[in-house]
Amino acid sequence: MTVPTGRRERKKAATRQKIADTALRLFLERGYEAVGIREVAAEADVAVTTVFAHFAAKEALVFERDGDFEQRLTEAVTGPAGREGLVPALKAEILAQVRHCTAEGAAPIWQMIDDSPALREYEASMRERHAESLAAAIAAGPGRDRSATAGRTLARFAVEAFALAREAADPEAAVDEVFRMIEAAWEAAGPSGS
Repeated sequence: MTVPTGRRERKKAATRQKIADTALRLFLERGYEAVGIREVAAEADVAVTTVFAHFAAKEALVFERDGDFEQRLTEAVTGPAGREGLVPALKAEILAQVRHCTAEGAAPIWQMIDDSPALREYEASMRERHAESLAAAIAAGPGRDRSATAGRTLARFAVEAFALAREAADPEAAVDEVFRMIEAAWEAAGPSGS
């Protein structure tokens, strides 16, 4: 996450993090459905409007790093590493995200997500949005010689690789396996018009 530089930005970021941390603690203690936004706001010592100023929906409190993850995915393919090798850069970013989301202490959070229809639905829409943003970044990248369909397919497979890996017994091995298939498919797609 980018560290805000100004005092006001740092204070806003700290408030946002405090709200997210408070919400997650309450959700894990009492269950996602059992905790309301008013309770989160009261426990974080902020107004309900402050919660909604930082988070568009209750579900967003659980996925508070969503924006960072989406930005990092697009930067992986548009930055220097992506210009040198699109699929390896994307694999490295997915692997970093998998490591973050499977770190010690993450299992109860994923169990809470799996147990909640609202959170599962939010996660699915989030993955779809990430894939769309990633496909646009792939298409806009310099020297991309694959079709738009190939770019969208790569984006969807990469985002789904994250979901598959986080559920695997060996997440890193799962990323390696999925990306071997992705690399082969990307190569097989060949340049547009060939």
